[in-house]
Amino acid sequence: MFDFIMQQVLGMQWLNEYVWLLLKEMFKASPDSQIWSSIHFFLYDTIKISILLIVLIFMITYIQSYFPPEKTKRILTGYNKLSGAILAALLGTVTPFCSCSSIPIFIGFTRAGMPLGTTFSFLISSPMVDVASMLMLMSFFGSKFAVAYVILGLVLAVVGGLFINFLHMEKYLKQYDNPIREFYSESEYFNQPQRLNYAYNDTRIIVRNVFPYVLAGVAIGSVLHNWIPQEWILNTLGSKSYFGVLIATLIGVPIYADIFGTLPIAEALYLAGVPVGTILALMMSVTTLSLPSLIMLSEVLQKRLLFTFIGIVVAGIVLIGYVFNVIW
Repeated sequence: MFDFIMQQVLGMQWLNEYVWLLLKEMFKASPDSQIWSSIHFFLYDTIKISILLIVLIFMITYIQSYFPPEKTKRILTGYNKLSGAILAALLGTVTPFCSCSSIPIFIGFTRAGMPLGTTFSFLISSPMVDVASMLMLMSFFGSKFAVAYVILGLVLAVVGGLFINFLHMEKYLKQYDNPIREFYSESEYFNQPQRLNYAYNDTRIIVRNVFPYVLAGVAIGSVLHNWIPQEWILNTLGSKSYFGVLIATLIGVPIYADIFGTLPIAEALYLAGVPVGTILALMMSVTTLSLPSLIMLSEVLQKRLLFTFIGIVVAGIVLIGYVFNVIW
């Protein structure tokens, strides 16, 4: 039953076969053709990710309706630094937003006077790890990779937050007085029809914002999978490259996408034989350190705190990537 769920429900192997059958029937497509293989990759991954995206985001936004920012602040208030960082990282898993969408909540937390490290644990965890991403990762790479990604992401969020607390850098916060979206702060008191409507509205908004990046990611993945020589990819990011993890991490920084947009690229690299730790580093970097999110953070963090945050996250991602490559 577990194999059936992984392969047919989450993995959608039936869809993979159906797309090939459709291409063969309509266009006499051949699996040996690079062009048709690219078209199949693009169609299959786009349809698969779209289905999973809509279903999983709806489920997670429904759950997230029980944890609006004000309630989250109340939950996190009163905990010590360690338990607060752990709880903030876990609460980040029920916010299915990209890094830029997590920042308004982060700003709200800092305005409320919450410990700085706790807010950073949330800021790292929220775009990087959530239930939807774990299920999506299972559909592409299997349960072991998905669970490892989530656990390591949470560990990075907790350790990063604790380190920020240790440095006592509260004085490097800027005053931010512009209005921010509160993400339905009243949702804590919704009845069931209101929660379903909340989930529908936020799913529509998130999917609309994310879908262009999904298409871009699938397009890049189809090119990597069928047109870029595998030897070149492996020489740059493969196990024989001492700097593969570091290169993957730095490549991910300027890219603005969430985990749904990075999945097709990660899948293509995985099929090319790139080590999983290197793939994991790329995904973590893209989701947590995108350039637009860093620009937004510069509005509320002074340079010293901003670069400290970047340094902690980059060092953590690189370390995780190398360790994962050794033990996997």
